[in-house]
Order: sequence, then structure tokens, then C-alpha cells
Amino acid sequence: MLYLIATPIGNREDITLRALRVLKEVDFVLAEDTRKTGQLLKYHGIEKKPFYSFHEHNERRRIDAVIHELRKGKTAALLTNAGCPLISDPGYGLVCECIAYQIPVTAVPGPSAVLNALMLSGLPCDRFIFLGFLPRKPGARAKTLEAFTGTPMTLVLFESPYRIEKLLGEIQRIFGEVRCALVREMTKVHEEVIRGTPAQLKNINDNAGKPRGEYTVVIEINGK
Repeated sequence: MLYLIATPIGNREDITLRALRVLKEVDFVLAEDTRKTGQLLKYHGIEKKPFYSFHEHNERRRIDAVIHELRKGKTAALLTNAGCPLISDPGYGLVCECIAYQIPVTAVPGPSAVLNALMLSGLPCDRFIFLGFLPRKPGARAKTLEAFTGTPMTLVLFESPYRIEKLLGEIQRIFGEVRCALVREMTKVHEEVIRGTPAQLKNINDNAGKPRGEYTVVIEINGK
């Protein structure tokens, strides 16, 4: 059995009782960052648990070994650094292999930066699309955004604090002065939600000091 376990996106107490129980019971843990996962497990009194790194750079070569152990009847938990596995994080290939070998897979739900940002944004939540991280190349970024022009919905995406002003300029050019929310440090002491139009937000870094963490960006597309 493979368990996909959602972990806190900031506050370490944001983890379910079921997740803690499963983490105590599984034979081993797969972690995007073993140091961060080790700190989380220790905080919740789960120590001496075998865990192995599983990230975008070693995912492909790790899968065969993990499948081998799971086919022997062992149980494993897959964790990312924060939030839900597979959502802009490693794990999709492993799940596909488990399905191919008829190894049971289940999810232990919990924190999600996407849903948390939507709730905090003050923008419509009934119809949304998550884009993850946009392409780095300007042409590809613009093409991705332009595909949603004229479609009434809410877009959610991740962006680095170092590229946020450039993104706001692209949003303004493509969608006009739509309502946006920039959310970061969710569930932490310095949680921040900044709402406004691209023009109102374009100088966001002027008084921000040293950038802290990536933004979850929520954009209302009005369909006009």
C-alpha cells in the first residue's frame, strides 16, 4: 500500500490525526526533503522511522526499488515538503507504476496551498483552474495565460517573489485590470494576503524588504 500524505504548508500543527497514525504504522517514508520531513516527524514524536529521499532529481531511479518493496507487502508514505504530493511535486510516476502493478494507493488529505489561497483571496471559488508554475520563457508564459482570455473563472498559480512584478505586468496586458490576490507565508506568523488589480500591485516589492517565500497567485478572469 502506498499512502499519499498531505503535510503542513507552514504551521506544523496542521496535520490530521489519521496522517500521524499512518506515519507511525508504515514501514518506510519517501520524502522530498529528508531533513524537513525528519523535523516534522520529530516534532510529532515519530522517530526512528526509515525514510528515503524522493525528489524530482532521483524519482525515476527510485521507483523500481520502491515498487519492489511494495510488491513484497510493505507499506510506504509519500510526503512532499509542504502540501499535497503530486501537486507541482514528485510522485506521479510512482502512482502510475503502483496502478500498473495493482498496488493499492490511497490519499490522506490535508493542507493545500491552492485551496487555502482560494479561501483567503476573496475571489470566486466555484470554478477555478490550477496552473502550477508558469513556463520561464516569456512567449510560453503569455501563451499559457492567453488560453484563458474570455473565460469566466479563477486562475491559481505559483510564482517566485523575484518574478512576481513581471507576472503582474503580463496579467495586466492580457486580462486588463482584473482582481488579484497575492498570498504567501500561509499559516505562518507572517501570513500575508495582498488584494488589488495588477496596477495596484505592480510595485509589490518596493516595500517588501527581503522576499519571503513564493507567492500563490489568484486571478479572477471576468470573461469580457
